[in-house]
Amino acid sequence: MKARISLKVHPRARRTGLKGRLGDAYKLDVACPPVEGRANQACVEFVAGKLAVPKSAVRIVAGLTSRTKLVEIEGMEQAEAESRLAS
Repeated sequence: MKARISLKVHPRARRTGLKGRLGDAYKLDVACPPVEGRANQACVEFVAGKLAVPKSAVRIVAGLTSRTKLVEIEGMEQAEAESRLAS
């Protein structure tokens, strides 16, 4: 079982956090700059923390160099992931 969520990432924000939805995607502000994969790593760490799963269960499957990313969460149902992100 895998859940997939779409993120619209805004790097170099004041602080890291979800800022609601933008169409199908969640808007995620990331404090790190998009240099050497630091913003991607911050996305993975934030999603893992928010969903209470290990970082190894979260991976970016599309959009490594784009602001729009598709993140896959291993071992979680889609509805549960959506519910946890909404809270």
